[in-house]
Amino acid sequence: MFYIEGEDLRQRMERLNTIPEEDAILIGAAVCDALGYLHTRKPPVLHRDLKPGNIKITSDGQVFLVDFGLAKLVQGSQATTTGARAMTPGYSPPEQYGTARTDPRSDIYSLGATLYAALTGVIPEDGLARVMDNVELTPIRKHNTKVSRRLAAAIEKAMEAYPDDRYQTADEFRRSLLNSSSKTQRFTELDLNISVPPPPEGTQSESTAQGGKSQISPSTPVNVVLNAVTSATVRLRRRVRRFATQGAWIGFAFLLAAGWFSWVNNPAFRSSLIGMLPPDMAATYMPSPVIPTGTFTPPPPTATTVVGETRTPIPSVIPTETTLPPTPTALGGGFGQLAFVSTKTGIPQVYIMNSDGGNVLQVTKEQDGACQPDWSPDGKKIVYISPCHQKTDLYNDSSLYIMDVETGKRTALPASLGGDFEPAWCPDGKRIAFTSQRDGYPEIYMIILENNQIVRLTRAQSISGAIYARMPAWNPYGSQIAYVLKRTGLSQIWVTTDGDANMDKPNDRLVASPNNDTLPAWTPDGQFVVFSETSADGTAPYSLWSMRYEDRASRTAVRVPIEPLPVVDVSFSPDGYWMAFESWPDATVNQDIYMTTATGANRTRLTTDPGYDFDPVWRPNSQK
Repeated sequence: MFYIEGEDLRQRMERLNTIPEEDAILIGAAVCDALGYLHTRKPPVLHRDLKPGNIKITSDGQVFLVDFGLAKLVQGSQATTTGARAMTPGYSPPEQYGTARTDPRSDIYSLGATLYAALTGVIPEDGLARVMDNVELTPIRKHNTKVSRRLAAAIEKAMEAYPDDRYQTADEFRRSLLNSSSKTQRFTELDLNISVPPPPEGTQSESTAQGGKSQISPSTPVNVVLNAVTSATVRLRRRVRRFATQGAWIGFAFLLAAGWFSWVNNPAFRSSLIGMLPPDMAATYMPSPVIPTGTFTPPPPTATTVVGETRTPIPSVIPTETTLPPTPTALGGGFGQLAFVSTKTGIPQVYIMNSDGGNVLQVTKEQDGACQPDWSPDGKKIVYISPCHQKTDLYNDSSLYIMDVETGKRTALPASLGGDFEPAWCPDGKRIAFTSQRDGYPEIYMIILENNQIVRLTRAQSISGAIYARMPAWNPYGSQIAYVLKRTGLSQIWVTTDGDANMDKPNDRLVASPNNDTLPAWTPDGQFVVFSETSADGTAPYSLWSMRYEDRASRTAVRVPIEPLPVVDVSFSPDGYWMAFESWPDATVNQDIYMTTATGANRTRLTTDPGYDFDPVWRPNSQK
């Protein structure tokens, strides 16, 4: 695979927070060049994963568009996609979710979103949320008033939610970018300038020592590396045209021609150049482009028919599990995080990781293990249980603990002899519901954190045929709890009618099912309750079901199409568009944390450690 040394645009953004307007224009123009080349191939090539991390800038100023692992070759008039697809919320266009068709305008959207983030330091609102009328795109100038109105308008047009409203070709977007600034309006395809990354510590490049930007040489190639599924590597070069007839550039062209290099020719790739080379660097001749001719074929779609006593069958498509996971973000920006439990050190401990599976950090170091974490609403603390020697059904000797994630300060909550477990922090931040065996069998209790008062919330045995209650889950308003009631030999999902201390009012059975239903969770908007289901004898793998709370009178749920099974212990991202869960599709492989979109698409594996990973829970946004 071709090696590219240097920083990517994401790293440059982290280093500078926001990049200069002129650099953003030139980077955008050059990437438009690459996209224009790709989109006009026979067959056309769509990148479909354009984001800051996939634009590399070398130490001598060349720009590379990389990582074509999700590329699509458009064959004829096909109406379906070819190749696995993953979404990076904020950067992916709405049509890239689910099974909608993507085309060159999808890459234009992603480039616009990349430039938006580069100029503002904020990831834009997710495209899917925008077409669902949940959110609006925050204007660029609200984040950064220094950005010119013309450039902001150009980028925002590229990011229109509907493809027909965007630029229809990469060249249109490129021209609009260059025309948005008086500094770039006069630029020819050879007159581009961009600052290079800083030299390694302890060294000083010639251009840096001279205190200015390096200028792109007329022979500077624009390189596009296609890292396709076939592992083929492609470098694209273009023919470089002569300078404009302006006197200064003519003199410079003659100086270069007389001195030390010759022109590079490739008529196929005629778009703008971006990057930087020192003035004394000789011309570089690049190999001719080689485009993969094969196609990427996903598994064929299948229909899932749900059979149940009162269930409604729904069609589904088996999503493709990707090897390059999307990076879900909170709407409007900010990387998401999850807490989870892993036995990677030999005993369960709580960890935190980014929602792309990276930057794993151990939080607890309990001698007897820790598990079942849940976040405080402000995202600063975690409640968990210990001891936890392994994942099990009941924890007879465990107690609740609260830890401040930043300081590591640990506080024990009042314990009982029977064991307290399955904590759920109330959205008001003042209460924690949990399961306790202090009565000799599981019931749901609540602790009021202000005074450590313990309040019993359920009386399971007052309901005909019931023997215990457990697995509490608060709705987003802190007014109700969904929980599991063991009754007539089955685990059933019930909902309390009052979330305060008085729980003697009648409770509602949410779903009528002949199977075992467990682990309820509310969507962040409170409209749905999801839960895992297995057969009455426990032999069938766990599937995920969803029930609209407004339709609870029907007691009818529908299955969420996530394959392969099982799907256990779902946690929703704060924006409601992603789900994390436990799964073990292959019985011979350890259990890991996975994620999908809220509709069940794009199943992605987040953890791969040989240890046993479980209990995922998304960190709230408010801590950012």
